[in-house]
Amino acid sequence: MSTKKPPRTNSSTRAPRAPDTRAGGAAPARQARDPHYAREAERYDHPLPSRELILDTLAHEGIPVLEENLCHLLHIEPDEVDSFRRRLRAMEREGQIMRNRRDAILVAGKLDLIPGRVEGHPDGYGFLVPDEDGPDLFLSEKEMRKVLHGDRVMARESGVDRRGRPEGAIVEIISRANTRLVGRLHKPHGVAFVAAENRRISQDILIPPGAEMGAKPGQVVTVEIVAQPDKNAQPAGRIVEVLGNYADPGMEIEIALRKHELPYEFSGAVMRLAEKLPDEVRPGDGKGREDLRALPLVTIDGETARDFDDAVYCKREGKGFRLWVAIADVSHYVRPGDALDTASRERGNSVYFPRRVIPMLPEKLSNGLCSLNPNVDRLCMVCEMSVDAQGEIGPYRFYAALMRSQARLTYNRVAAALGLQAATGEPVPAHLLAQLHDLYALYHVLAKAREKRGAIDFETIETQMLFDAQGKIGNIVQTQRNDAHRLIEECMLAANVCASDFLQSRKHPALYRVHQGPTPEKLEALRVFLKQFGLDLTGGETPHAKDYAKLLSNIKGRPDIQLLQTVLLRSLKQAQYSPENVGHFGLAYEAYTHFTSPIRRYPDLVVHRAINAALAGKNYSPGDWEELGAHCSMTERRADEATRDVESWLKCYYMQDRIGEEFAGSISAVTGFGIFVALDDVYVEGLVHISELGEDYYHFDAARHQLLGERTARRFRLADRVTVKLVRVDLDSSKIDFRLAEERAPKKKKG
Repeated sequence: MSTKKPPRTNSSTRAPRAPDTRAGGAAPARQARDPHYAREAERYDHPLPSRELILDTLAHEGIPVLEENLCHLLHIEPDEVDSFRRRLRAMEREGQIMRNRRDAILVAGKLDLIPGRVEGHPDGYGFLVPDEDGPDLFLSEKEMRKVLHGDRVMARESGVDRRGRPEGAIVEIISRANTRLVGRLHKPHGVAFVAAENRRISQDILIPPGAEMGAKPGQVVTVEIVAQPDKNAQPAGRIVEVLGNYADPGMEIEIALRKHELPYEFSGAVMRLAEKLPDEVRPGDGKGREDLRALPLVTIDGETARDFDDAVYCKREGKGFRLWVAIADVSHYVRPGDALDTASRERGNSVYFPRRVIPMLPEKLSNGLCSLNPNVDRLCMVCEMSVDAQGEIGPYRFYAALMRSQARLTYNRVAAALGLQAATGEPVPAHLLAQLHDLYALYHVLAKAREKRGAIDFETIETQMLFDAQGKIGNIVQTQRNDAHRLIEECMLAANVCASDFLQSRKHPALYRVHQGPTPEKLEALRVFLKQFGLDLTGGETPHAKDYAKLLSNIKGRPDIQLLQTVLLRSLKQAQYSPENVGHFGLAYEAYTHFTSPIRRYPDLVVHRAINAALAGKNYSPGDWEELGAHCSMTERRADEATRDVESWLKCYYMQDRIGEEFAGSISAVTGFGIFVALDDVYVEGLVHISELGEDYYHFDAARHQLLGERTARRFRLADRVTVKLVRVDLDSSKIDFRLAEERAPKKKKG
């Protein structure tokens, strides 16, 4: 596209742009015709015709238009042709226009074509998810032979399938999503192909002779696609990386990294820039910062943590408290637009796998220069705030500082120091005990304020995988949260709320952490479900978090609390990042940002830069705020999916030697094809297929989260208790299959 201008700093002080008078009046002629010329002039030094003008011009002609004729109609000058072609290609990729066999350009909307993204299914069929609102189009196996999961296409609605769903026919492929895939090599009868690890890609990738790179059948490989599929041929590729054998320790992570396209290696430019940074804080780096090195700040984290974002200190102040939350100042070292910034933005966040972390920043920063390690000087951003006896946050301020952590504490050590559990390790130094008790007292008032505010507090089970010396999974155990975890959580919430309030008060744009309430459809389904238990969610058509919290409080102690809590949780949307502040429903905050973890989350780094800019009376812009929010939300989901894949595979590996054993568990999900059961003691989930539920026709009731037998009236409902037998473990698909354990007849009494 045209040369893009640098970000604006203050539009109110910018000089007005002189009109572009190149080429004997071509630009003024376009300006007169283009209703969006002002918008284009804001973005580009030499504005091109807007997309809207291009589409209007094509529509006015009423026929397909050759590219050179379109250039003439829009007064495109010779020096603009390359940029104009790039704009046309972008419009093609997004499905706004397309070309016919004569290479003439058409308006896609006039052909009743629907642009969208292909979503494959493991069974070979798929769906087109439209860009605009509208129902998904079913794509038959025949149609799916032309494409792979993730491809963007133009399709035409061709009818309805046997289940009454609108069916589509692919007309044009806009762009291909897959250039490399990870999978396993197979070579039956001498024909080599790779089966993709992503089960949504059901087509095998053919490997021609000589393109196997020495890989052996059964090994995990990365394949580069050299020929995309079409209606007559399967995709073909060449192996470019041999990862090893499927059951090798750590292979599940290598697969997940490539399957989910997670950036896992830093470029040479990034590493060179990191190496140029000092190993420790330099004497001059503290200039202009407040010196807090005498303040007894401490970090409190998990036993295995290596990157320390935050340190805290609290002291009583009258009837209230003064709290310092010091956060690693990553923004001092990672500058907007440099190689470190580009890499961390691409990653979006650190990814935490069992036994391995893919950091957002190189280790020199994440575990060294930026990590608030004990007894070394570190640069930080501080939120210092007053909290009254009711837990209300009063005056606060943000500032850059120089600090020195007094100790690296763990949750268990702090809990032991507070008398909440037995001591198991090194005790907390005596001179820090008083401030820990002040922190604990502060936690209680913040927790009461949280309850009064009506924040939702779901009780969830968290687990940890334990590994043997060979790197094989040995056990899965439940991790216990204690008040030390909650103490730090409340301190971080307080600092995050102050950050959002500060940026709002300065009218500075920000990335908010937003969480919306239930949709009308989910709310109606929830109320229908609750009614059968004699329960009701207050709040009418627009319930608040307080209404959810009130209901959760009322059902505590009920035997069906897990069922009710799960359904309440599933009625809510997923939190995400957005420049549009719509509040955080779950936490019951009107505004909320992420400020406290810039080592491992890019949105926090952006918020730090925004705060620094606001403190200096300036504006900071990372580019398109909305696009950045969508990107960071995507990288968060990507990390969740990758870690879920790894954990599922490890659980399968852990269970593969226990086939035939019986386990007690609860129904964790109900679907039209069966029930998922979460086991009590091993924290593993698997499927009981509907065919294993007994000789009956079972009907799925989504509103009641149940399967109901037509003849027997036997019911399987979410959170019901069941006993199951493990019958199958499939490492290839990471699936575990159960069947219901046989119901034993009661023994007859003697006599």
